[in-house]
Amino acid sequence: MNVNVEIDNNSGFCFGVVYAIHMAEEILDETGSLYCLGDIVHNDEEVERLRKKGLKIIDHDTLKTLTNERVLIRAHGEPPETYKLALDNNIELVDASCPVVLKLQNRIREAHNDDEQIIIYGKHGHAEVDGLIGQTNGDGIVIEKFEELEQYALPKKVQLFSQTTKSTKNLYALKGLLESKGVEVDFNDTLCRQVSNRDGELRKFAKRFDKVVFVAGKKSSNGKVLHDVCKEENPNTFFVSCKEDLDKNWFNESDNIGICGATSTPQWQMEDVQQAILNL
Repeated sequence: MNVNVEIDNNSGFCFGVVYAIHMAEEILDETGSLYCLGDIVHNDEEVERLRKKGLKIIDHDTLKTLTNERVLIRAHGEPPETYKLALDNNIELVDASCPVVLKLQNRIREAHNDDEQIIIYGKHGHAEVDGLIGQTNGDGIVIEKFEELEQYALPKKVQLFSQTTKSTKNLYALKGLLESKGVEVDFNDTLCRQVSNRDGELRKFAKRFDKVVFVAGKKSSNGKVLHDVCKEENPNTFFVSCKEDLDKNWFNESDNIGICGATSTPQWQMEDVQQAILNL
C-alpha cells in the first residue's frame, strides 16, 4: 500500500512499566522462571512474549498457596495485606511498584490516619486502585462514574485522590461536582505527569494525519483514555490490540497515517503494526 506511516515518538511504555519489565527480564535471563502477581502490563502480546521467557502470571488465590518462592509485584502496586502474606509464607517479593504509585499510596495512608473520608477517582477492580484502597483498610470510596456519588451520604469535607492514569479533565470535573454539592474538597492532583502530559502531545500528533491507528491492550485503562483523546482530535482513529486487528478498508492510497499507543504499549508492537500497514 502506497501510504506514509509514522510512529509517535512520545508513545510507548512509561518509566514504571519499563522498570518492571527490566526487573523481570533480568531475573528471567538468570533463572528462566519468575512468578508475577497479575499481568505485568495490560498488553496481552507483551505478556505472552514474557511468558515464553518463563514468566508465570498468578492471581492472589494462587499466591496464598505459595511458599519459599520469588514473586514480582508489578508497577500498579499492591495493598498492605500482600506484603503481610509474603512475610508469613516466606515469599521473596521483587517489588517493581512504580515510584509514583508508591508515593500516592503513602499520601492516602497518611490522609486515612487523619481520619478524613477518602474518595479515589478510579476504575473499580483495577490493580492500582485495589492497592490504593488497601491503604485505607477498605474505608475509602472509589468513584468510577460520577453518578455513583448518589449512593453515598457525603460528609462536609473529603480528601480527593485519583488513580494515576485517569483523565485530567474528568478528575477536575469530579472535584467541581463535589463542590457543587457543598462538599469541601481537600484536592490532591495525583495524576502521573508522564501520562497526563501525553494528552496534549497526542492531540497535536493526531491532528497531523489523515488516519490514526491507536495500539493498546483491551484491558488498558490508560489506553482507553488516550484513544478517546485521539478520537476527539481525529475522528478517523482506529483502535487495535494487535496487527491482526487491522482492516485494509480503513485506508486509502497516499494516506498519511499516524501510529500511537498507551503507556502499556511496547515499541516493538507499534513497529509491527507499522510494517503490517505497509504490507496491506
